Amino acid sequence: MPGALLVVAESDPVAAPVSQRWGTPPSTGEHLDGAAVRELHPGLWLVRRPGPHIHDERLDARLPPALRAHVPTMIFPSIHRSEQGVPCLTVHPLGNPGPTAEVGGRPRTLVPTDPPRMVAVLRALSEGAQGEGLAVTYEATHHGPELALPAFFAEIGFGDRSEPDPRAVEVLAHALGGIPEGSDDRVALACGGGHYAPHFTDLALTRRWAFGHLLSRHALETIDAATARSAYVQTPGADGIVFARARDVEHPALAGLADRRRDQDAPLRSSPPT
Repeated sequence: MPGALLVVAESDPVAAPVSQRWGTPPSTGEHLDGAAVRELHPGLWLVRRPGPHIHDERLDARLPPALRAHVPTMIFPSIHRSEQGVPCLTVHPLGNPGPTAEVGGRPRTLVPTDPPRMVAVLRALSEGAQGEGLAVTYEATHHGPELALPAFFAEIGFGDRSEPDPRAVEVLAHALGGIPEGSDDRVALACGGGHYAPHFTDLALTRRWAFGHLLSRHALETIDAATARSAYVQTPGADGIVFARARDVEHPALAGLADRRRDQDAPLRSSPPT
């Protein structure tokens, strides 16, 4: 399994305290825009940068060649902002499925995903947050930056508080600092449902489903066929589409894209692998 690169924006109120839990790992001798690339564990690298994540457009193209050769998944710990201000832990893929790009990236441009790693982080967050009163959820694909390597954000939402809950910081640092390799999950594109994808979150936590891009009901209102196909192609290993509701199956942009998979087409996680 290719490695992963943790990209830390030191100006981010979540990324900074999360990365402090990892200390200062040894340098690899490589640099990214002058910042040392460090090895947290074999196959897991760390780089700390000053600027906001959403402006890291095509950051992967500037990676040292030796690191880029590993085709690492780029993981961005970050603050989560929402109108509701609900304390939460989230993971989501990158890209803009629709005709606008309000927060990084380009319109109708999606970034490759890493379904096994993303679901592994989701599950680790869920396990770590038990009893802490923190919601853990996927989010739908909704912003950049634009990258050519697989990527996802892992976020903490803390509403009106001045800083993230230290318990949430510990949970996220632990989840990202020890991402398990390998997966026996079935991979699919997720379509429909709300922005926080409760249906797909539940499936990933209870069954052996791993999702790459998650196209919300809102995104389906403006998506075109080319972008829908890109979402499927950028979900490596996908062998179908799982829908949040039956009526989305008939969406014209999804016609002929892939076979429909039902919730029960992946076994429960309590069942032995088949």
